Amino acid sequence: MAGKYKETRSDRIFNGVNILILTLILIVSIYPIWFVLCASISDPVAVNTGKMLIWPKGVTFSGYVSVFKDPNVLLGYRNTVFYTVFGTLINLAVTLPAAYALSRRDFVGNKFFTVVFLITMFFSGGLIPSYIVINNLHLVNTVWVLLLVGATGMTNILLSRTFFINSIPHEMEEAAQIDGCSNLKLFFGIILPLSKPIIAVMTLFFAVGHWNQYFTAMIYINDARLKPLQLVLRDILVESEFNAKMIEQGVIDVGEIAERLRLQELIRYSLIVVATLPVMCIYPFIQKYFVKGIMIGAIKA
Repeated sequence: MAGKYKETRSDRIFNGVNILILTLILIVSIYPIWFVLCASISDPVAVNTGKMLIWPKGVTFSGYVSVFKDPNVLLGYRNTVFYTVFGTLINLAVTLPAAYALSRRDFVGNKFFTVVFLITMFFSGGLIPSYIVINNLHLVNTVWVLLLVGATGMTNILLSRTFFINSIPHEMEEAAQIDGCSNLKLFFGIILPLSKPIIAVMTLFFAVGHWNQYFTAMIYINDARLKPLQLVLRDILVESEFNAKMIEQGVIDVGEIAERLRLQELIRYSLIVVATLPVMCIYPFIQKYFVKGIMIGAIKA
């Protein structure tokens, strides 16, 4: 039986340095999240003056109360959930079949379509032509502009295609076809059940993208009833900055607006927590699929 491994002095130094570096990285990564969480329940005066650094000061939950009472915030939250759920389903419905088709050896025009798709990674029509096209399609100020624009991306198609090539044996497809399995039955009955890792990766990518969707909504959505949560947060920040400038210029009475600014500061941090929490809660449950899928999909076929 082999003896117990004995650490040398250099091993202990190496391990100690690694632990120190990783601890510092952990602190740097966690502190911003902790700060926002504490600031969301602290007195804004203590936050702005730097008195709140590690622990909450003047604990108050009025920010969260206002968030869940504000109809615009709740509407934005509901819209974001809707865009995330249905947008992700559309993304998966477009990306996975396209990636699987490009992974098939017997697909006529495989290389041609791959090149055509790759061109979109390097060239685009630009913002103004895109807006003209979307406006002519009557998608401006509709939910469809946030669901259909960017329904997929070549990067995600390539990752999925590489996964199908490396992880799904071609012999399995041939055996299924010999047994009389149609292409649709093969894809939905055999390929998708074996592709949970890449499905989890794509779901996470697309869901986070929809949840944080900001620029597309800002360009194409003017109707307040359709705005996602990120735009609602932006409106609150813009209003807060505007009120602060008005106070500096003496246009607005300080006493009249001070309480409103204080509440907006609380709402700002509370919204960040509310907007981030769902993604942070879901990620641990699909982390194992995410790591496996992204590693397999990143290997060049």
